[in-house]
Amino acid sequence: MGIRKKSSKTPPVLSHEFIIQNHADIVSCLAMLFLLGLMFEITAKAAVMFVTLQYNVTIPVEGVLAEPVSLYHYGIKDVATVFFYMLVAIILHAVIQEYILDKINRRMHFSKTKHSKFNESGQLSAFYFFSCVWGTSIIVSENYLSDPTSLWKGYPHTYFPFQVKFFYISQLAYWFHAFPELYFQKTKKEDIPRQLLYVGLYLFHIIGAYVLK
Repeated sequence: MGIRKKSSKTPPVLSHEFIIQNHADIVSCLAMLFLLGLMFEITAKAAVMFVTLQYNVTIPVEGVLAEPVSLYHYGIKDVATVFFYMLVAIILHAVIQEYILDKINRRMHFSKTKHSKFNESGQLSAFYFFSCVWGTSIIVSENYLSDPTSLWKGYPHTYFPFQVKFFYISQLAYWFHAFPELYFQKTKKEDIPRQLLYVGLYLFHIIGAYVLK
């Protein structure tokens, strides 16, 4: 196997080009710091706020053999959790880009314009597919399909099941990760307003649904 020749000089450390080229590794190291923080007592309390869902409430259930149910509500600490999973979304974005989309791009020989559109569509397709599968599993596991009245019965709902809250956190994390990706992907200036618009609309509706339950 031949030695790969470098197409250009290594950019200076902490330069814009260096950060863009290595952003997945940088973000991975940052996420790893939060996970390592769980291992030490002095940092565990702060790290838990980022890695795990907050505002857990145990609800007693009537009956001798019935086990108590763990539910969740929302609060300001959710911002930290969204931030951590935003880092995870950036890492997954880079993995999908490098190991799937870039390989397809090299085979198809797209132009620069089609290359950019294909990357955007490919990332969104992967996200929508994952969201549909996860959302469907929640609908089935929470019996929303067999008893749709539970969606509005007792509204406003005070608490979330674990899967529902984690789904919302993940959705928020994904759409917030779109903002730094505009920088990492060197998005054209003329495309930025369009992307900001639809990302903003998604966040508006998801945050509204999350807060209003």
